[in-house]
Amino acid sequence: MASRSYGACVLCQRAAVVKLVSRGMSAASKPQSQIDFLKGEQHRKHPGVTNMKILRLPDELQTAACSIIHRAQVTRLTDRALSLTNFLWSRKRAVEDFTLRDKAVSLEKKLWEKAIQKRGEIDEQELEDRIRRKVVSELKRTTYHWTPMKYDEELGVVYMASRLAGGYAAVRRALNEIRKREPSFAPQSLLDFGSGLGTVVWASHSCWGDTLKEMVCVDSSGPMNILAERLLKGDDERAEPLIKQVYFRQFLPVSPKVQFDVVVAAFTLSELPGAKEREEAVVTLWRKTSSYLVLVENGTKEGYRMLMEARDTLLKKQEKTVHNIRPASVFAPCPHELMCPKLAHEPTTPCNFHQLYHPLPQSGQNDHQTEKFSYLILTQAEPTEAQTDGVDWARLIAPVQRRSRHVHCRMCCPDGQLQHLVVTARKHSRDVYRCARNSDWGDQVPIIQKVEDDTESDSEC
Repeated sequence: MASRSYGACVLCQRAAVVKLVSRGMSAASKPQSQIDFLKGEQHRKHPGVTNMKILRLPDELQTAACSIIHRAQVTRLTDRALSLTNFLWSRKRAVEDFTLRDKAVSLEKKLWEKAIQKRGEIDEQELEDRIRRKVVSELKRTTYHWTPMKYDEELGVVYMASRLAGGYAAVRRALNEIRKREPSFAPQSLLDFGSGLGTVVWASHSCWGDTLKEMVCVDSSGPMNILAERLLKGDDERAEPLIKQVYFRQFLPVSPKVQFDVVVAAFTLSELPGAKEREEAVVTLWRKTSSYLVLVENGTKEGYRMLMEARDTLLKKQEKTVHNIRPASVFAPCPHELMCPKLAHEPTTPCNFHQLYHPLPQSGQNDHQTEKFSYLILTQAEPTEAQTDGVDWARLIAPVQRRSRHVHCRMCCPDGQLQHLVVTARKHSRDVYRCARNSDWGDQVPIIQKVEDDTESDSEC
């Protein structure tokens, strides 16, 4: 019995040694990233992470907004704020004249074909009049009727209650893309086109502080400019502005030589009546940009399509002027300058992102809400961020699905394709796997070029 137990013990020890050796060989066979794309950062703070935690309005801004809302005593404020939010979210672009004409011609043709098929005695003049009335009636019924928003003081307060915190969160998140990827960039001037309540000023001040020496806010609405100034003064007319060097205008500076380090248009393109006006506005804003142009819109199909229009305008219709020598290039969120792959899939889903934030304290609201937005940053500055050879960065366009020992990432890649990548430590190295696991929707993730990725085309993204 003793010899049997001794023999069994020896066999167990040999088996253990074999297991350890095989584990060592397996670990040695796993690809480990030899490329230092982390730049000394921890995996959870890798260079591609641009998401922010739950954002809160600056204390001074929240206090001033609550004071203004309380003093205004707007009736049914909560209901009206919700109604305005829903209206702005569901807003569409105005239907262009050529689209309306094509629709009318197509409808008229169908009605004539139906009338001819009946083969009765037809009074052509009477039939023509009847068809025209039907066409006009159908167009009125089915065409979206775009109307410009006209803000008085009361509606401005309703807008403040409904959109101040969400708008701030979206702009702050978009600007963080520049701050994180270009830490040495210290802008001195800023232009906010369609400034509204001045959320861009507060967001940019939170981002870059006192390096900004001049901030020009342009909005055609006088009451909104007044409310924005009240917010800057903490709702105290005799007080000094909490942020200095902020100037309000109702029109853009005329001279094309006047340029700004950062130009922002947040939720402004949707307030312009047509494609021609949007194109002219984007070109004008680009002329006034010396470094970055930041466009932010609602994360809807309409908001996304307006940003794609602006992207095409500046990438494909380059202007040859003495004031804009360098061409535009996409800084974020796209990792390429090809056609957006989401436009190639039907039905089209918008490329949007989200940011958690604390809303203004009002009855009936959750402790935190989610702002879904789309954004576009174009630059004509030479990139200063450190590039790592052998590494591409792809943009996560959906929530990361974390599973046991693997992660599902749906991303937009530098080759202009949507990919569904299953990341594991065994296939893609421990560093890439941990970076992917610590990333989220909207972040960038590294793709090691030498590693053959286990990817598949993903039309659902």
